Amino acid sequence: MPAASDRLEAVLETLRPVFDAIATDAYSRERDHLLPREQVAQLVDAGFASLRVPARRGGAGLSIPELARVLTELAAADSNLPQIFRGHIAFVEDQLTAPASPERDAWLDRFVSGEIIGNAWSEVGSATVGTSQTTVTRAGDGYVVNGSKYYTTGSIYADWTDVTATNSETGEAVTALVRVDQPGVTVRDDWNGFGQQLTSTGTIIFENARVEPSEVRLFESRFRYQTALYQLVLLTVLAGVASSIESDAATQITARKRTYSHANADLVRHDAQILGVAGELSAIAFTADATVKHVAEVVQRAFETAAERDSDEDRAANVAAEIASAQGQIVLSKLVPDAATRLFDTLGASGVSRDVGLDRHWRNARTVVSHNPWIYKARIVGDWTVNGTAPTYVWNIGVAARESAASDTGALN
Repeated sequence: MPAASDRLEAVLETLRPVFDAIATDAYSRERDHLLPREQVAQLVDAGFASLRVPARRGGAGLSIPELARVLTELAAADSNLPQIFRGHIAFVEDQLTAPASPERDAWLDRFVSGEIIGNAWSEVGSATVGTSQTTVTRAGDGYVVNGSKYYTTGSIYADWTDVTATNSETGEAVTALVRVDQPGVTVRDDWNGFGQQLTSTGTIIFENARVEPSEVRLFESRFRYQTALYQLVLLTVLAGVASSIESDAATQITARKRTYSHANADLVRHDAQILGVAGELSAIAFTADATVKHVAEVVQRAFETAAERDSDEDRAANVAAEIASAQGQIVLSKLVPDAATRLFDTLGASGVSRDVGLDRHWRNARTVVSHNPWIYKARIVGDWTVNGTAPTYVWNIGVAARESAASDTGALN
């Protein structure tokens, strides 16, 4: 087996030409809202779907820190793309930590062949926190899924989508793997966020969508560190954005010929104040990258204890992963959007030209930051630091139960 560094470098040697091509027209795709279907296919053809699959099974066999390195470089090329694969990355991890079985083997083979998974967990509307209005119901020798999901990142590009639902017979929370290319599934590109516009974080409608019995699983059986891994992917996106800010600042500053009468040098690239800001941007990119590396190493330890689920070591590793990913989120949620704003302090009015598109860095970073409000994570980290309160591993969003009850009775607030 090749050493870790050799293994990672071999993967990056294959992927970097793809990343370079992706970066070339990343802004024009975003400006014109052209979904990166071709770019996703190029990544899959280069083995992106099986980066974590063991080498003995035909994958690249990357560790979580190595995967994070790859995602950060991809995010620097186009921040939409790592997020598109976020649901896939989590489902691969769920299979890697699952007990050996024919179903698990089949999924590992699918990843190696290039099949990818989208995400369909969240719902909008009046669903109560912690519940799902999407249902899985037995039908003949299988099941059918009915309902509607939003924030379905990546599903428009995927072969399958990972759906959370309620078993209509038992009331249990389950997940179901649903093929996207069947008549009962409609995927809409109606995500209207001002950033990460090409992630296809829009709507999926399920109308008696078929699913095999083996692809319906209890939600509680999912791997424990899933939230930490989901957050790690978003941290790689922020680190990639920070890297792009640093490089775009250097490019724009170097190219500027015009200066101000009250500036410090004849050329902007020699202006001490401008260079000071550029240094700050570089430091933020460095901090983001270092944060990702540290969080990835902590999450890796949670993976390594997964086979001993609920052991003291496993519980400690999962707490550490959850806290580290939250700490990273708290810090980068402030630093990276701030860097995207500070970038304009190095430029004149021409820096806000739509032709340059530098505003995308702030829009994309701010959108990523909004996924899981960092203010709640700060409280959770503080409660752990001060009181030793263990964090929760799964969050839900919806209408509070008391508000839902008040609505049902016609009560007014």
